[in-house]
Amino acid sequence: MKRARSYSRVTKEALAVLGKLVKAGRMERGMTSAELSERAGITRKTLRNIENGEPGTEVGTVFEVAVLVGVRLFDMEERALAAHSARLDEKLTLLPKRARPSKLEVDDDF
Repeated sequence: MKRARSYSRVTKEALAVLGKLVKAGRMERGMTSAELSERAGITRKTLRNIENGEPGTEVGTVFEVAVLVGVRLFDMEERALAAHSARLDEKLTLLPKRARPSKLEVDDDF
């Protein structure tokens, strides 16, 4: 049995905003949902879910559709986004490869 996933209010609002930006971008470019769906390689139902802010669509698909209609992701230009990504790669290099639960018990009985 598939378990229902719950999402926070902030996540739902962010998905709704992104969906509206995608729809506005599509409409401003005079694209039909069929045209955008074909260009993105997705079904019209998937596009409708994105535009309605429905969770569950792969994030890569959502981002690709957003880029196709001109929605700026992270409010950065492509060059700035690449630089930000490089800085994060450097930071991740300094951090541990994975997070593990601590097995040590702290003796805080003074």
